[in-house]
Amino acid sequence: MADKSNPLQEFVDGIAASVAIVGRGQGGELIVTACNDGFFDMTGGRRGGLRAASMLLDTLMPSYARHEFRKKLMECFSTGVAQELEQAYDFKDGTRWWRLSLKPFRHAGGNSSVLEILVTGLDITPKMTLTHELEVSTSRFRSVVDAAYDAIITVDQEHNITLFNRAAENLFGYDASEVIGHPLVSLLPEKFRPRHSAYIHQFSRSPVNSRQMDERNRIWGQHRDGTLLPVEIAISKINVGGLLEYTAVIRDITDRVRLMDLLQKQAVTDELTGLPNRREFLEVMENVLSSNEHLAVLMLDVDYFKKVNDTYGHDAGDEVLRVLAKVGMAASRKMDVFARWGGEEFVAALPGSDVDQARAIAEKLRATFEKQDFEHDWSVGRAIPFTVSIGVATRVDGENDLDAIMKRADEALYQAKESGRNRVEVG
Repeated sequence: MADKSNPLQEFVDGIAASVAIVGRGQGGELIVTACNDGFFDMTGGRRGGLRAASMLLDTLMPSYARHEFRKKLMECFSTGVAQELEQAYDFKDGTRWWRLSLKPFRHAGGNSSVLEILVTGLDITPKMTLTHELEVSTSRFRSVVDAAYDAIITVDQEHNITLFNRAAENLFGYDASEVIGHPLVSLLPEKFRPRHSAYIHQFSRSPVNSRQMDERNRIWGQHRDGTLLPVEIAISKINVGGLLEYTAVIRDITDRVRLMDLLQKQAVTDELTGLPNRREFLEVMENVLSSNEHLAVLMLDVDYFKKVNDTYGHDAGDEVLRVLAKVGMAASRKMDVFARWGGEEFVAALPGSDVDQARAIAEKLRATFEKQDFEHDWSVGRAIPFTVSIGVATRVDGENDLDAIMKRADEALYQAKESGRNRVEVG
């Protein structure tokens, strides 16, 4: 029952929240002059005696909560400014959280000194429990994200980075603190930046929520030091409070690209000489024939190559082919294509060359091999003399038949060999 002789007690008993009125005794001690059952529930204090009687605050508060509570009360008494704090109280059945508001109460006439303080407490345990659960969930999410093998980057609707995991730091060379809040395009090569925003906008309007970035084209990122990074990207979007966020999972495929490039190079490169092989030569020729410019083709063959192998050995024969490739490449212009056709035969495409120019180039090349007018460190221990026969064919105006051109070059080569070898013939 409330003490009817204490109007303050009647006042606080009528409030649903935890309420207490705190004043100061003669010796400056903090005294609870009135409080309701909610205050006892909050602090775990005993309800013995008449609550209208003054009670020392310390007898109602658990020891671990006294210091912070007393500090706020004294600050409120000295400044006259309202204070707030949050405190946890442990009980056998668990922990409860309270938000406490301290407001100066009952000033004496014109005197600005604070006589008492009204303390109200709201139980915020459900909120704090939820907050804790969210923190645990967030911590778990962060641990998973940071432990991920792939780089994970999230951007907001303005395409600014909001999440940058440890793998992303390792991949791009930035600390998360350096890129959070900055545009995602800072991680892209300069030439790709202007188109990136349009791509994101297109994805935002699509009904598809996740997709693999264009698998047909290679995707590039840019390391802090400017190095280009071949990557594979999966991107997804999520609506957060009416705003779209985008998350990219990025995998470094440098090793895969290196292997793919090596395999591709091996597919179009002659292993012995390092020249383009027949397949690559034909593909290049198809592109050259798409224009209407002059075109000449040379077909070269090592004279008496079997005799070279029989006399000096197959290693020497291989060295002769490497020498021919090296000299042929050195003599070629930037626009020319010098390739191994097969066996001891080589071909050269000379875009822009007419028959006279092609004959002159072929004759100079033939003479270079005849005179051994080149430098080479022979791996077989000595220079192997050899000559070549060369057939020349040119494109007829408007001709697009590659087989016909190659056939004329082959016939010219045959004629050079039939005419004594070590010579140039035009077909």
